[in-house]
Amino acid sequence: MDTREPHAEALTCALAFDVGGRRTGVAVGNSLSGTARPLAVLPMKDDQPDWDQIAHLVREWNPQVLIVGEPLTLDGVEQPATHRARQFAAGLRKRHSLQVILVDERSSSREADRRFAERRRAGAARRRDAALLDADAAAIILERWLHA
Repeated sequence: MDTREPHAEALTCALAFDVGGRRTGVAVGNSLSGTARPLAVLPMKDDQPDWDQIAHLVREWNPQVLIVGEPLTLDGVEQPATHRARQFAAGLRKRHSLQVILVDERSSSREADRRFAERRRAGAARRRDAALLDADAAAIILERWLHA
C-alpha cells in the first residue's frame, strides 16, 4: 500500500471510504472544486464489504486515488477499528491498480453528526437521511485530504 500522498490538485477524482463494522460509507470528490459529497453506504458482512459493489463504483467514477479513513483514538493510538480499515485498504490495493491513501479520520463521525443536526434544524434533511451518515463521514475524510 502506498502511503505517499500526491498533491490533490494533480487529481481530478477520488473515492473515499469510512469503514465500519456494519457499514462502509463512500464519498466522491474532485480537486477542481475541492469538495466531496456522500455517495453510498455499503453493508459489511463478516468484516468484508461487497467488493463487487465497490468495483462498480470504481468503474463508474474512474478515480485516480482511493482514500480510506484511518480510525485512531483521540490520542493517535491504534485501536481494533484501525486494523479493519488497514485490511480494507489492502483489499482495495489488491483489487484495483490505484493508489490507496490512509487519512486520519478522528472526529469525522462526530462532525457528520453535527452537520446532519444542523441540516435537520434548517429543514434541509429528514430523519431518514440519517442512513447516509457513514457516507457523510467519508465525505468529511475526503474533504480533509483535498484541503491538506
